[in-house]
Amino acid sequence: MSCIARPDIHRLRRQQPNPATQATVTEHWTRLILSYARHRQLFVLRVEDAEKAGGAWDEILRNDRIHRRLLPSHLAFVLAQMVSADHASYEPPKQARSVLLHWRRPEEWAEVLHAWATDTAQLNTILTFDDIVDPPVPSPLSNLPIPLLRRAIGILAKSGRAQMIAVADGEGVRLFAGSGR
Repeated sequence: MSCIARPDIHRLRRQQPNPATQATVTEHWTRLILSYARHRQLFVLRVEDAEKAGGAWDEILRNDRIHRRLLPSHLAFVLAQMVSADHASYEPPKQARSVLLHWRRPEEWAEVLHAWATDTAQLNTILTFDDIVDPPVPSPLSNLPIPLLRRAIGILAKSGRAQMIAVADGEGVRLFAGSGR
């Protein structure tokens, strides 16, 4: 059991007919999902996670003590609301059953990436995406999904602090000094 406090929202496991109540419930689920994902370093949530037991999300999507679980249809609704509020993005695109969670906004990931490159003396060095998300020493960027890394690099590129580079192993980036502000 983790140190995430599970609120008493499992009694509201399905969509509510009252729009004000539904907005409050969705806000609670959004905060719970994002804080749990950040705590457990989870990036992807699928509607299927509410359908089957034994996954990384059971702790918040299921409450076996009271025989409750978040219904898949309600989770799909919550995920759609999270995407519309930019707390998540559909991944892969053009489907609505799997999201990439933004427990850090892409702008924040861009700053984390730049700080990591600065702290590890990687500025002006060509790095593959694997060098960044699977470094020899674990970092805040370890296991960061590639689509989120691309967005962070794009943000840095707009401020002149990064350049995408094609490398033999796929994609790479060169990070430059600068504050970007």
